[in-house]
Amino acid sequence: MSNIVAIVGCPNVGKSTLFNRLTQTREAIVHETAGVTRDRHYGKSDWNGKEFSVIDTGGYVNNSDDIFENEIQKQVMLAIDEADVILFLVDAQLGVTAGDEVITEILRRTNKPVFLAVNKADTPTLHMESSAFYALGMGEVYSICANTGTGTGELLDAITAEFKEDAVVDDEGIPKIAVVGRPNVGKSSLINALTGTERNIVTPIAGTTRDTVNTRYNKFGHDFILVDTAGLRKKGKVTENIEFYSTLRSVRAIEEADVCILMLDATQGIESQDMNVFRLIKENNKGLVVCVNKWDLMDKSENNSTLHYEEYVKKELAPFSDIPVVFTSTVSKQRILKAMEEAVHVYENRTRKISTNKLNTLIQQYVEETPPPAYKGKFIKIKYATQLPTYYPTFALFCNLPQYIRDPYRRYLENRLRKDFDFCGVPMKIFFRKK
Repeated sequence: MSNIVAIVGCPNVGKSTLFNRLTQTREAIVHETAGVTRDRHYGKSDWNGKEFSVIDTGGYVNNSDDIFENEIQKQVMLAIDEADVILFLVDAQLGVTAGDEVITEILRRTNKPVFLAVNKADTPTLHMESSAFYALGMGEVYSICANTGTGTGELLDAITAEFKEDAVVDDEGIPKIAVVGRPNVGKSSLINALTGTERNIVTPIAGTTRDTVNTRYNKFGHDFILVDTAGLRKKGKVTENIEFYSTLRSVRAIEEADVCILMLDATQGIESQDMNVFRLIKENNKGLVVCVNKWDLMDKSENNSTLHYEEYVKKELAPFSDIPVVFTSTVSKQRILKAMEEAVHVYENRTRKISTNKLNTLIQQYVEETPPPAYKGKFIKIKYATQLPTYYPTFALFCNLPQYIRDPYRRYLENRLRKDFDFCGVPMKIFFRKK
């Protein structure tokens, strides 16, 4: 399970720019207007082989000084509560501000590693003036420019040196199945229905569940570990920033799991936060089962059958649509065991290994039936294939001109492999290498 780095700081200091650089994406909107980042962004990053999750804690802030201070405190407290390492970002062009001092006072009370990075120090003068931030008393000051990447290497060296090592687990070989989704879709109700206990607190308040808890399930011939986010959250903290808490819990649960059961609310359909969790599952290459909960509340008209709803789900999640969809009701315990059976089946698919001999025979058959399209008059010849030793289906195909193979042909090979070897519910990667 990777570590979480939370970027905190006042509005418009460059948090989203730094987030985009670390995750090598453009997911966070960058604008010179303060307060543009209203949603919390999260992504995966890697530095010298160390993977970690990055959270951009930007939030909307009004101009009122009182609200400004309250919003800052709320964002920073969230980061302190859930992250492993805090990255405190300030602006070299503005110098030390009142907002920086507010955040500093809060960060002094945490026992988690805090790194102070002075952004926008892109000139020799601003680089020298960054030393003024030593007055905050936060230790070493790292001068960086998130826009160009200057100085970020030294900062990341220091941050990754503080990462916790993964704990040694004694449950190797036992599937870990995470129940994830946005607040109040019935995650804890599903766990309670399966285990026959009221282990997890269930209330109508979204965000009741907080910490990740593993539960061993050994019934009806199944033996696996349920990864759930269980525990009570104080009401005063549940009502604020529900999506942020849910996101962090999902990150933890997904990274720890082999297969994820993504729970949807049948009455609300697929919303943006469902898609955020889905993307996390895909980015982490985990197995996936979609569980459409509260199906007992739906009007079973001709246009709202399980068949129509399944088509709708797969269309929304395309192109990764080779996934099992189960319709459940945790209240009546309808098809909840079916959801677990599908999750175990997906785990088996995810761990399936194909012999090199059989793989090469089939790949040659696929190529003979549909050869790779010629590119610039040059013909591509795939000569050899092997499955790589990863935790999910990954294949390397060796050929004479790998740079000329396009995505449509990659998808063709993937679809054939899925069909012949039943990789339903599992992300797959195919790499083309020079022979």
